[in-house]
Amino acid sequence: MSTKIQVVMKKEDLDSKKLSGNIAVVFDVLLATSTITAVLQEGANEVIPVFNWEEALEQSRAFSTDSIILAGEKEGETIEGFIAPYPSLLRNQVQGKTVFLSTTNGTVAIRKSQTAKKMYIASLLNCQAVSEMLVQKHQNETIVLICSGSRGQFCIEDFYGVGYMIHCLLEKLQADLTDSALAAHLFYKQYENDGYEILRNSKIGNMLVEYDFGHEITFVSKKSVYDIVPIWQDGKMVLKDSHLQR
Repeated sequence: MSTKIQVVMKKEDLDSKKLSGNIAVVFDVLLATSTITAVLQEGANEVIPVFNWEEALEQSRAFSTDSIILAGEKEGETIEGFIAPYPSLLRNQVQGKTVFLSTTNGTVAIRKSQTAKKMYIASLLNCQAVSEMLVQKHQNETIVLICSGSRGQFCIEDFYGVGYMIHCLLEKLQADLTDSALAAHLFYKQYENDGYEILRNSKIGNMLVEYDFGHEITFVSKKSVYDIVPIWQDGKMVLKDSHLQR
């Protein structure tokens, strides 16, 4: 047997039944998986990804008000009564908290991937750490790298992130790549040193700049600055079971 690496170009292409029994790694570089990585690094107890704000409010009723943070956006607009789901706005508020996160794309992709045998989330911020976990725990399995995309459309920043993950994996193991995985790896190698420009010039990158959140791109384009591995466990993203905890 050998490790197999597949790529899903957008969440709408996910087949939950086919994902069952495989290892999923979800990317939403701008911004959900980068935000999850950042807030767990900064001491959040857990992040609960939800499909929408209604689900966030319903689930949060089981918690005391002072123990949670509601963060989210819909179609790029901050949900009323929620904090905008940007790392810079959340990082100093999350210590010891449960973060309910609702986004248009990333949290939906995570929830759609929960049929996987094991699910991790990754961003440029923690690719190396997640790749080490995959090599340690999941050699000779099928690893499905999932680009969240945006409202049914392919996102170049997720494709770049997936390419970086494949690069990290191939430094440590031999693997069979599908054509989409090979394309992602070749794309990353072509633009290896241009991560900020890729993110900045993407559609969502342009939107962040328009909303005066261009500084988020500078932060989330940093590669492997965090040695943490968020995993899906009992409906939450946590760091438990990671050999690379803070």
